[in-house]
Amino acid sequence: MLAAPLAPSRSATVRTAYWARLLPLLAALACVTRAPSFARPLWNPDEGYLAVQARMLARGGLLYETVVDRKPPLVPWLYEGAFAVFGSGSLTPVRVLAVLAQLCTALLLASLARRRWDDTAGRTAGVLYLLVSVGLNPEDAQAATFEVFILPCTAAAMWCADRRRWGAAGAAVACAFLAKQTGGAVLVPVAWLLHRCGAPPGGVLRLSAGTAAPVLCAALVTDPAGFVFWTVTGSGAYASFTGSELHVLARAVANTAILAVACAGLIPPVVRVLRVARTGARDLWLWLGSSAAAVAVGFHFFGHYYLQLTPAIALLATAALQILPRERLVAAVRATVCCCVLFLAWGWLAPRADLGHAQRLAAAVGDRTAPGDRVLVWGIHPETYWLAARTPASRYLTAGLLTNYSGGRNGPQVGEKYAVRGAWPVFRAELAAHAPALVVDDSRGKPYTPARVPSLHRLLTTEYEQVGEVDGAVLYARVTGD
Repeated sequence: MLAAPLAPSRSATVRTAYWARLLPLLAALACVTRAPSFARPLWNPDEGYLAVQARMLARGGLLYETVVDRKPPLVPWLYEGAFAVFGSGSLTPVRVLAVLAQLCTALLLASLARRRWDDTAGRTAGVLYLLVSVGLNPEDAQAATFEVFILPCTAAAMWCADRRRWGAAGAAVACAFLAKQTGGAVLVPVAWLLHRCGAPPGGVLRLSAGTAAPVLCAALVTDPAGFVFWTVTGSGAYASFTGSELHVLARAVANTAILAVACAGLIPPVVRVLRVARTGARDLWLWLGSSAAAVAVGFHFFGHYYLQLTPAIALLATAALQILPRERLVAAVRATVCCCVLFLAWGWLAPRADLGHAQRLAAAVGDRTAPGDRVLVWGIHPETYWLAARTPASRYLTAGLLTNYSGGRNGPQVGEKYAVRGAWPVFRAELAAHAPALVVDDSRGKPYTPARVPSLHRLLTTEYEQVGEVDGAVLYARVTGD
């Protein structure tokens, strides 16, 4: 007789039932919290930059050669892949990927919390993370940019390290770094977990190899020298805030305060537990601390940088709440839901001045050029190229790479001499080889105005004439001979 099939174990059945209930809840919450992201075609210049990069790559551009940015390649490749499948006219596919990234992060945090504490803690961690993840200016929280795609990688690194899967943990750290350099900060708590396990030689080797191999492959697939320059060595001036101290510190205080409002329901229980008990969460504090250091690197403190703090915050709050009485948990979740609703309303009702300007400017560019013409937009809003469906005249998609202006500088270290090393000779050669049919001066009184950039000023005065103006942006057409 054939043996009867073995019945599934009770623990496996319970585990399946747990996730069958939690997954739909977190999926629905991820969709609700990210819903405002679909309300506008673009949220910030980073999305525009990535969209333009993806189009250039699709047309044969080479990353770190003819398509450049100070970021690793993972997110540009993600945009390129989405555009290849769904077309480049909309960011909706990328926004869907961002929803999935947030859902994956929440599930990984729920799994971590459930393994460490109990079923309730798992649910709490996943829900709190998604509620807090929108607790910033909507331009920072709702955009499908680098930090959103860091988060599932960092959560995966901690999840794997918690299970002593050191090779996989290293690969996740590498993916976080390849989404954005600061994602590599998660290596600190991962390394501490390895140390806590006695740092077995095999574990150290697997973690090191897992971290190094994907980064090395990315460098080899692109251009090794260019990869190192654009992701590590070529941003010295960008990482200084000399002369902009008050400007930068004010932004740091403002964005810290905004995130603190989103976490208003979580801060009291964490502080309370710190005074009365040890939660055994040293790795989580290291995760939060290393993420805070990553936010501070470069001294810019843009709001979207703060997203990197939210997974550790959610787990630390869960660690505190699973010790406190249940009514504290209910109160914390209720308060966080209220804060989340406030930020979602902000997302739906946020003014769209920059987007409106970019759309009007793109319409003017489209009216004055043909689809095959090259255009130079001298500003920090590369989305104009994408909205106008025009090819950039240069690999440098913003004036920031050529002047060190980043939206976070107020003047002292802005100009040609602060540009990315070697950029101006390449820029001049590009304009000489493919002169743009239209130049758009979108500086509008900022420190990088052409009057303060001799090379550009000389070009505009000798080879171009003013032909229009849109919201303070000046359009110049190339002068043609009789």
